[in-house]
Amino acid sequence: MPREVSVCGAGEREDTLTDDEKPCKMTEKIMAVPTAGGTPEGLLKMDRIRKNFGFGCMRLPMQGADVDIQETRRMVDVFLDAGFNYFDTAHGYLQSETALKECLTSRYPRERYVLTDKLTADFFKTEADIRPFFESQLAACGVDYFDFYLMHAQSATFYQHFKKCRAYETAFALKAEGKIKHVGISFHDHAEVLEQILTDYPEIEVVQIQFNYVDYDDPAVQSRKCYEVCRKFNKPVLVMEPVKGGNLVNLPKEARAVLDALHGGSPASYAIRFAAGFPGMMMVLSGMSNLQQMQDNLAFMQNFRPLDETELAAVQKVQEIFRSKHLIPCTSCRYCTDGCPKHISIPDLFATMNTKQLYHDWNADYYYTEVHTAPGHKASDCLKCGKCEKVCPQHLPIRKLLEKVAAEFEKEQ
Repeated sequence: MPREVSVCGAGEREDTLTDDEKPCKMTEKIMAVPTAGGTPEGLLKMDRIRKNFGFGCMRLPMQGADVDIQETRRMVDVFLDAGFNYFDTAHGYLQSETALKECLTSRYPRERYVLTDKLTADFFKTEADIRPFFESQLAACGVDYFDFYLMHAQSATFYQHFKKCRAYETAFALKAEGKIKHVGISFHDHAEVLEQILTDYPEIEVVQIQFNYVDYDDPAVQSRKCYEVCRKFNKPVLVMEPVKGGNLVNLPKEARAVLDALHGGSPASYAIRFAAGFPGMMMVLSGMSNLQQMQDNLAFMQNFRPLDETELAAVQKVQEIFRSKHLIPCTSCRYCTDGCPKHISIPDLFATMNTKQLYHDWNADYYYTEVHTAPGHKASDCLKCGKCEKVCPQHLPIRKLLEKVAAEFEKEQ
């Protein structure tokens, strides 16, 4: 029988852990005692989830403009063979649904995997649009039901659209029909908005939040505060962006040195284990883009253990280094690029700016001028329409940041 995972992060009841196995002091200090809503702690068993690490299919390997099917197929096989079975997709993730049909659902029996999909605001304007879109997602993925279906990227603005179109009510109805096993949300906003949603819809079963050691106390992302709301309402947590779009893998030199001195794993391993070590973390997702990344992640999540005190102290040093760099906290989700009337490659320009801040070399200038911009698509071409800021999960002041990028790279133009 596959082992089921309870609401405690490491796949075990928190009260069965020894003192050495319990989450680090930092997690104990902020843990909120559940007081309202939800299913009683330890009773909620999400169907067939084997381990607390999931394959996030937002950044699948690419071959030109298309998903690299052969590489993705290999990754799916390795993931399942290692005993993991949770896959996360969305219609807005480039070719992700159809790639999973080709690489996963058409090749394995339904009981071998757990599949999560999402309802995204861009794909429905009225209540009547939701069911046909949902059915198209089932067809794209090649399944008859989703194990989890999340109201995607909930924020104060998007939530009003979902409420107006009765999206939650439609999802609950689809659950009653057996087409969804569990209804949840993915969330990008301040903690008070999350609390309002969970108060309005206590039937919500899981919450997916951005959670990593850099965003832990970030005032824009509010990882810690959102996590505390989930604990208050007794909702199991799905973690997205544990390595912050790769930012916690490609560390500044001095930050990398701090972790290397531990001689215990890759930068990704410390970031993912940090997130997974908190009570109530049901699943940590990683958007792996190649087999090497997957093999590294599986190596330390196969027999998961939370960070110990020495590792936690090192992570806190890395936090301090990151804050001192004043980097743009972009995760390269690319939600901002779809609606940009000037087709500015905003995440690439921000990444180039961060590279310049970190390394101060000519490569950043070259990439800005020759690779990431073209006539009419530079940072200075921004029309200040603000469409990008409305959809940014990080709540970045993109227009002001583009002004800084232009000032840095277009001095002599």
